[in-house]
Amino acid sequence: MKTLVYIEIKNNKPLNGFLELIHEAMDLGEGTAVLIGNDCEDSAKEVSRYGIPVLVLDTEAVCQDTVLAALVSAAADTQSELILMSATQTGKDLAPRLAARLDTGCITDVVGIRKDGESLIFTRPAYGGTVLEDMQFAEGKKAVATVRGGSFTKAEAAQAGDITVKSIEIPADAVKAKLVETAVEITELVNLEGAEVIVAGGRGCGDAQTFGLVEELAKLLGGVVGASRPAIEEGWVSRAHQIGQSGKIVSPKLYIACGISGAMQHVSGMIGSDYIVAINKDEDAPIFDAADISIVGRCEEILPLMIEEIRARKA
Repeated sequence: MKTLVYIEIKNNKPLNGFLELIHEAMDLGEGTAVLIGNDCEDSAKEVSRYGIPVLVLDTEAVCQDTVLAALVSAAADTQSELILMSATQTGKDLAPRLAARLDTGCITDVVGIRKDGESLIFTRPAYGGTVLEDMQFAEGKKAVATVRGGSFTKAEAAQAGDITVKSIEIPADAVKAKLVETAVEITELVNLEGAEVIVAGGRGCGDAQTFGLVEELAKLLGGVVGASRPAIEEGWVSRAHQIGQSGKIVSPKLYIACGISGAMQHVSGMIGSDYIVAINKDEDAPIFDAADISIVGRCEEILPLMIEEIRARKA
């Protein structure tokens, strides 16, 4: 199957999640990554390191309208049957518009793709993440889908793919709106999706002082602080750190859950972690069902011991 992967770039760097898209595209068959803009050289080299051919569409004044027109062109040039993009705000805005241009439908927040004969089955959460539903496109229709971060295996470096640069001109009447100014939100400064280590705290931390130990442990391990919704509602950390169904989906190498009960809404956002350590005073906490190591105890007692031991080993 020919798959086109749209790689978002910012400050000439591919955004988090592109490795998952590449792996899935190559796993399904023949994949091509497309980058759009006139300053993509470094990003193209970075993406090509993972063995996928890269198509750079060189165009001025990149905004969603120009990207949309460029994607329509790329889909036609590559004769792609499937177009994948990350479930970022940009991806969620572009995917349904692209689907309309291609006379097909759009499936959002995909967490799984599998082959069923000649067809593809897409799995996505429904009803607030309490169930998973399978969907597929009508026969003969192109497929457009956004992929939720942390859902697939990340691609590993391989023999570099070819890079093709193509200059295109977008008709003036295709641009309906122009980007005048952007503001950096605090959520963009918290890189949970790209973190290899995450230490997350929940209501079980008890208070802001104990949550401070979560932050201290994360800093000691060179990781990022995460949180469940109750910890955010308590005001211990900003919403930019929220992990789960209504937050960010993560897949770090190490995830340490501190005082998190293990509600489905949270677990669905971190179950893709390679190794999970859970600390909770309730030995029957659901989080232990997902954990590789379970520690029964109070966070205010366990975390200082972990911090002390890690500091000693680093000394």
